[in-house]
Amino acid sequence: MSKEDKIEVEGVIVKTLPWAIFEVKIPEEFGGYTIHAYISGKMRKHFINLIEGDTVLVELTPYDLSKGRIVFRKK
Repeated sequence: MSKEDKIEVEGVIVKTLPWAIFEVKIPEEFGGYTIHAYISGKMRKHFINLIEGDTVLVELTPYDLSKGRIVFRKK
């Protein structure tokens, strides 16, 4: 699978779970459901803090749309 196969979606953090996993609400255009997302390695490396209510960019694979990776925090 290449980088072109990833789906990038903007979502809002709803809940913080243990071990840097978050529940992210996806907009209605992409189903409008809540997924579990983890922080990407660069965000961990640079100590980017995330709290509930933050808007984030999430990468999803076409194989499993219930899990994702948070790659960017919008201001």
